[in-house]
Amino acid sequence: MSLTKSNTNPKPNPKIPFKLVKRELKEVEAQIRAQVHAFDPTVAPYVDYICNTSGKRIRPILSILAGGATGGITDAHIKIGVILELVHMSTLVHDDIIDGADTRRKVPTANAKWGNGMAVLLGDALFSHSLHLATDFDDINICRKVGHASREVCQGEVMQTQRRFDLTLTKKDYFHIIEMKTGALFAAATGIAASLSGVSEETEEMLYQYGLKLGLSLIHI
Repeated sequence: MSLTKSNTNPKPNPKIPFKLVKRELKEVEAQIRAQVHAFDPTVAPYVDYICNTSGKRIRPILSILAGGATGGITDAHIKIGVILELVHMSTLVHDDIIDGADTRRKVPTANAKWGNGMAVLLGDALFSHSLHLATDFDDINICRKVGHASREVCQGEVMQTQRRFDLTLTKKDYFHIIEMKTGALFAAATGIAASLSGVSEETEEMLYQYGLKLGLSLIHI
């Protein structure tokens, strides 16, 4: 008889959530790239470059999964995921300028290709476009929630830059910055998705808090 203990608790596979929404993620990608056509032809090639620098799409995944968990995935869940991803992408453009980064995901950053001035404007254009897309929802509260999350992200970016190299930064301050800079969009993804499903305020708040805590734990995504 073998005395080797069998592995009854295998490690969780982080790719499983991605597989569950593989079809919906294809639609997310298609919609993100379709946003290029909303811009003037002279601006579109720059936006196209940014939109083609694919990330992990964690925020759309969260909105889709939250939608599926609260009644079923709809076009609205995909749309809110696209909007929040565009907000995230715009902040990355600005992050690269602040950090002086030359590459992101092994490709040249917008600031490396066209300079800081152009990169700032491109980030602003993408950011404002995402807020404009949020107005497509009939419920003005959805637009307000997107605006709130966007404001939180921007404030978190300001606070992070302000406290850079500040050795007096406390753990409480650090997590507060992360909550605003990263957690806000995660929370918006799960919370707004729940709202779109028509769940109770209590359930929406629970999913909002779930997204917020998840964002705090995944600060590098």
